[in-house]
Amino acid sequence: MTDSPVLWTLDARGVATVTLNRPEVNNAYDGALIAGVLAAMDDLGSKPNLRVVVLKGNGKHFQAGADLKWINGVRPQSTDANEAASRATFEAVQRLNTLPIPTVALVQGGCFGGGTGVIAACDVVIAADNALFSITEVRWGLTAAIIIPQLCDAIGVRQVRRYALTGERFGAEDARRIGLVHEVVPLADLDVAGSRVVEQLLANGPEAMAETKRLALESSFGGMGVDDAAYTRLVRLHSVKRQSAEAAEGLASFAEKRGATWAGAKS
Repeated sequence: MTDSPVLWTLDARGVATVTLNRPEVNNAYDGALIAGVLAAMDDLGSKPNLRVVVLKGNGKHFQAGADLKWINGVRPQSTDANEAASRATFEAVQRLNTLPIPTVALVQGGCFGGGTGVIAACDVVIAADNALFSITEVRWGLTAAIIIPQLCDAIGVRQVRRYALTGERFGAEDARRIGLVHEVVPLADLDVAGSRVVEQLLANGPEAMAETKRLALESSFGGMGVDDAAYTRLVRLHSVKRQSAEAAEGLASFAEKRGATWAGAKS
């Protein structure tokens, strides 16, 4: 169905293309998109010939983070409902992170908030020269708790301490410099560059790549299982912060298109 929030195809080589498909909101994620990613992982996991997963975003932008209208709708619900939303989001990112198949993300336009966690969970990331990035959660009184492990793996704690605290925007070349992306190409060449990497991956032994990835994750921040205590703590922190007074003000400032109270008066 072309109106599904997540689309996927699988070609004869075993190359799957998973496409985030909410271009009307810049592919911002909500409950349906999260469920769609998890369903795609389930479906593709049953395919014996799966070799590579390519992740794309439909439209001008790759992924704009959380749909803040959806977040604001979840926030006043029960603690259990908020934890369930955080848990599903974490599982979607972590399943992509630990998938025993190489993953390639192709990024164009905006990649904000949770989108940076998604690409940090991929094995190879290629960005178009028009790509723009930001770990935005603090802007809205939220925390990036559930993607911090993947971001620490991708760009290191030192860079997380800058970009996740400032929430500043940075371009594709800076993203390459800090390790969030591996390669920057002209927008018109994005698919070609992705195809070149896919061909390199298809030339390698599937079991050898799966084992290499597994071993790498053993030494990573983001290698935790969904039953780990650290995982439970991150989910709880993420959901509790969403229900805080600070998050309520941050989300209200977004909806009302104004500065949050903590921003102070502009000189």
